[in-house]
Amino acid sequence: MLAAIFTTSRLFPNFKPSLSTFSLVRTLSPSSASRFQVRSMASSSPFKKIQIQREDTAFDAYVVGKEDAPGIVVLQEWWGVDFEIKNHAEKISQLGPGFKALIPDLYRGKVGLDVAEAQHLMDGLDWQGAVKDICASVNWLKANGSKKVGVTGFCMGGALSIASSVLAPEVDAVVAFYGVPSSELADPAQAKAPVQAHFGELDNFVGFSDVTAAKALEEKLKASGVPYEVHIYPGNAHAFMNRSPEGLKRRKGMGLPDEDEASAELAWSRFQSWMTRYLSA
Repeated sequence: MLAAIFTTSRLFPNFKPSLSTFSLVRTLSPSSASRFQVRSMASSSPFKKIQIQREDTAFDAYVVGKEDAPGIVVLQEWWGVDFEIKNHAEKISQLGPGFKALIPDLYRGKVGLDVAEAQHLMDGLDWQGAVKDICASVNWLKANGSKKVGVTGFCMGGALSIASSVLAPEVDAVVAFYGVPSSELADPAQAKAPVQAHFGELDNFVGFSDVTAAKALEEKLKASGVPYEVHIYPGNAHAFMNRSPEGLKRRKGMGLPDEDEASAELAWSRFQSWMTRYLSA
């Protein structure tokens, strides 16, 4: 358990786990690595599976939405490309006039089935490589009908979304949910694309997505000179956008409160306004 926490501290140097965080992380048993789920999309899925090449490697990605619509790269939580990130991408594709959503598989087919496995997968992520995956995903969308492309993500993906505003000049807009990149990865004061960010007031991932991290991000974005918004939702904790029945069950199992639907809907409304404003051709 301590090893998992300390590894996270290397990724997020300011991360200070609270007592409730310790209750979320349990020891990864030697046999559990074999239980990582290698996910496949069902034939009835609305997603089209593609493969994107970058440098000397290739990765799978999943696309949903109108062919000629503005593109949005949708970045996974620490679980991987699971039911919840697919729910988010499908919803995004249906917002307003419609978007073309693309999920890059940053874990190369693996999905964490519980907290310890998700922790293990995130700890093993090549963050610089993930940024390259994001750049390649943006370029694929622009080469395939999307004149402008934004990036969004949740938790781990939220941090990577903000990093993309700094490190990926092809990105036209960012919306990040409850995640801030380490200073080693990217300095938000150097952001080059408009950034909107969403945080829960009760989030206890200190230095990563708590209120202090949100306010520090706001100061960095102010210094960057790009358009920005930072929204904090009273009474909401981490991952408050996960509203599917499966997501609510998982949140309950992690000891997270069941927030109100209104906060998630308000965040989606702000998301739609932001992406429509900056991705309109």
